[in-house]
Amino acid sequence: MPETASSQTVVERPVPAPWGHALQQALRPEERALAWMQSDLDERLHFSAGLLVVTNGRLLWSPAPDIGWTDFAIRAGLTLRKRDHAGVGTLELVDDQHRIASWRYTLGQDGPAQRLIESFELVASQPHPGGVLSPPPVRCAKCQAVIPAGKHECPACAPPPEALPSTWVLLRLWRFARPYKFQLAIGFLLTIAATAATLVPPYLIMPLMDNVLIPFQRGVPIDPATVTKYLGGLFAAALLAWGLGWARTYILALVSERIGADLRTQTYEHLLNLSLQYFGGKRTGDLMARIGAETDRICLFLSMHLLDFATDVLMILMTSAILFSIDPWLALVTLLPLPFIAWMIHTVRDKLRTGFEKVDRIWAEVTSVLADTIPGIRVVKAFAQEQRETERFREANRHNLAVNDRVNRVWSLFTPSVTLLTEVGLLVVWGFGIWQISRNQITVGVLTAFLAYISRFYLRLDSMSRIVSVTQKAAAGAKRIFDILDHVSSVPEPVQPVNLEKVEGRIDIVGAAFRYGNRAVIRGIDLAIKPGEMIGLVGHSGSGKSTLVNLICRFHDVSDGSIRIDGVDVRSVPVAQFRRHIGLVLQEPFLFFGTIAENIAYGKPDATRAEIVAAARAAHAHDFILRLPHGYDSLVGERGQALSGGERQRISIARALLIDPKILILDEATSSVDTETEKEIQKALDNLVLGRTTIAIAHRLSTLRRADRLVVLDRGQIVEVGDHDSLMSLEGAYFRLYQAQARQDDDGPGEPKLWRTEVDEDGGG
Repeated sequence: MPETASSQTVVERPVPAPWGHALQQALRPEERALAWMQSDLDERLHFSAGLLVVTNGRLLWSPAPDIGWTDFAIRAGLTLRKRDHAGVGTLELVDDQHRIASWRYTLGQDGPAQRLIESFELVASQPHPGGVLSPPPVRCAKCQAVIPAGKHECPACAPPPEALPSTWVLLRLWRFARPYKFQLAIGFLLTIAATAATLVPPYLIMPLMDNVLIPFQRGVPIDPATVTKYLGGLFAAALLAWGLGWARTYILALVSERIGADLRTQTYEHLLNLSLQYFGGKRTGDLMARIGAETDRICLFLSMHLLDFATDVLMILMTSAILFSIDPWLALVTLLPLPFIAWMIHTVRDKLRTGFEKVDRIWAEVTSVLADTIPGIRVVKAFAQEQRETERFREANRHNLAVNDRVNRVWSLFTPSVTLLTEVGLLVVWGFGIWQISRNQITVGVLTAFLAYISRFYLRLDSMSRIVSVTQKAAAGAKRIFDILDHVSSVPEPVQPVNLEKVEGRIDIVGAAFRYGNRAVIRGIDLAIKPGEMIGLVGHSGSGKSTLVNLICRFHDVSDGSIRIDGVDVRSVPVAQFRRHIGLVLQEPFLFFGTIAENIAYGKPDATRAEIVAAARAAHAHDFILRLPHGYDSLVGERGQALSGGERQRISIARALLIDPKILILDEATSSVDTETEKEIQKALDNLVLGRTTIAIAHRLSTLRRADRLVVLDRGQIVEVGDHDSLMSLEGAYFRLYQAQARQDDDGPGEPKLWRTEVDEDGGG
């Protein structure tokens, strides 16, 4: 423990080095430090470097290592509590009457803050605070399990160390190859037959040399029939090898393409079934690279390189058998370079494997820059950031180049070394063969056949050495694919599903809580919503409105409590069946590339044109659609860029209307449009909410004027519930929120302009 190796300090993890000596000086005899945390924000929310320490008698605080300590004696009646809001945590020391002190920190210190509170409570619970205590058990902030001594992470919650990609991961592809095992068996038999056919010509060259050409040099005339027989055999072998090779390549190529297609489809299907929490930690470009480039690489490996490798292995085994049958001693000399090449492959393999995984990760970074920039090109150009994005891409490309250079340095040395060994082996065979001929142990024909076999043998050996590279690339790609396939959704399908065919729309939220990591976003929410009731969710940014809606839609599952639809826990209903009863209108509507009609019918692909038009009319979209060049068959462009924001929003409302949901979620549906467009959208929303249980989020309180009840959220909890008038009379959280908006929107005294205008339009609403 740096600078704190004293018997006085027994904290469960080392105090930062600058604080060690200062803390030792502050501790009294027999006083021990039990837990500490850094309060890394000051009162102005600027980064700072303060330290809070709980000892067996006091709470110590210092804003910097070279500044003195403020101490608070731990006694009965004192409480140390924490809360968090919008990414900032606050630790407060309070007694029965008032707050004594407070400290701010980023949520990265949430775990140490929890341990500090536990130590404080343990000391405060002693009959005589100040006695010598053993350090309290350190608990995981997420699962509350005790963290073993000497460990800084919870064994249950800490992610397992990322394993290096192994070539064995390629064996997991068998689950995709199993449906094609019959075709694979035929391909393997054809490979054996084709390889055997290619080994026939050198065996025929041996008698052609010994029985025809060499006797002719001695004066023996050539027998045309014998020559025709040998040449016919060579031609037949070549023709057979061509036919078998073509059939083998065609069948295995078809199989590998289908394996690749199944791999892409299953990976994409599994990806779509994962929860939003998974996508929150991933970049679009990385996922696109995995499903696209990685599956293509695996497909290429299966269709070409694996086939070549199997051919190479068969060729070496068959060639070795033929060589030993002709002359064992010459065969042994031929195989001399093989152990050295095997040793080099083993040595280089691990370096290439880790190198190619880094190459894949860096290439995903390059792709991610493209995936960020191209969809956001309008923002890039609006802020004249072309040069900045170019530099981002250039930097990612430079990183990619540097990683590839490191891999290529290893690979460039490996390949020529194998070639050199094969050339040396060929020279050794020449020398040993000539020596055997001089002693009349073999004939010239035997040496010629050996050289023909050896050329093929070493060619295949060299080819096998080159496959190390593509195998490691395929293994790295397969690992990245199986990282997706092995991921389990945090919103699982129920083991014993309950059918929810008909929904009335009653929603009961009972003790619901949710956390993002260590940050509590929703805490103890209790809310009952009647069928057909419209609820407005209001509150400051970060109060938990969108999170609560996400829990109702089951984009996430509650960590505590439950959410029930018509008395049925949503976790017991199949996800797809449950979401068919929910219509969602987002602040930023997303339209797919396609026609207007296809986008409206996205939730109900089999909808008739009459149903689509009816939904568009109800959404007040029919008129502007007819003004488009091709009406309902007009293309909306990438992400709906051919339409205005209000037009996109009305199409999304028509999309929700078409599926006729019993529960409707409106998430800031009119926040990003002008006043005139908002009126059109509001008319469409009025049609949409009729007869449906509706939950609406809005910053502009005027859009919630038709809500039956307003639910005010603050720091993840419900603080007020009621209609506008009753909440205003309370002069609480809603009143303050309303007044703050009035100051922004109103251009004079009295009621805010935005609310007053729309109420007047409705005749006093």
